[in-house]
Amino acid sequence: MGILQEELQRLVNESQNIVFFGGAGVSTESGIPDFRSTDGLYNQKYKYPPEVILSHDFFLEYTEEFYRFYREKMIYADAEPNKAHITLARFEHDGKLKAVITQNIDNLHQKAGSINVLELHGSVYSNYCMDCHKFYPLEVVLETKSIPRCTCGGIIKPDVVLYGEQLDNIVVNKAIATLRKADLLIIGGTSLNVYPAAGLINYFNGKNTVVINKSPTSADKTAILVLCEPIGEVLST
Repeated sequence: MGILQEELQRLVNESQNIVFFGGAGVSTESGIPDFRSTDGLYNQKYKYPPEVILSHDFFLEYTEEFYRFYREKMIYADAEPNKAHITLARFEHDGKLKAVITQNIDNLHQKAGSINVLELHGSVYSNYCMDCHKFYPLEVVLETKSIPRCTCGGIIKPDVVLYGEQLDNIVVNKAIATLRKADLLIIGGTSLNVYPAAGLINYFNGKNTVVINKSPTSADKTAILVLCEPIGEVLST
């Protein structure tokens, strides 16, 4: 264990109310690509840019094209939690970690055993009919070749937040409440470039912020500890 990791462990040991705020970088070590790195989705070539395909308007106008991309690039049902997910679940089991606030939609925190997970952008495992609001599991989306439809005939939409859509107010308010009570905020695997989600860290009132990310973030200058390494390696202790 390096000196910086030892300092992180000391902060965890001395804290009683930890909140973790994470993004796509938490899941890259599970084989799920992020968005903005060299090999990320935004640097790959498609007929339409990913940020356009993953928008509310595109979903409504080109639903079949949306689902073609969505099934190929956004769903990783076989992915397994990595060391970061497992360590965070252990922190929660030990009573240290009070919540995971995630921008990811892959359900890997829950697979690792975390219970209090606040999914800012929803989950691929939840889908609903846009007409009657009946909910469907991921299997229905995967088993359909084109546009999945409800028994009522309505289009089934992933319960994820697309560009142009609002975050769920209930989830946001829970995230704000947990951040305000926290004594240690660990930010990991996120560039903090996606708003309004990234702006939620401003509700943290504690004195200790730790950033674990391979590239610089806007939170680095106020953090007590910055580790520019893969999060799975840092949280593997």
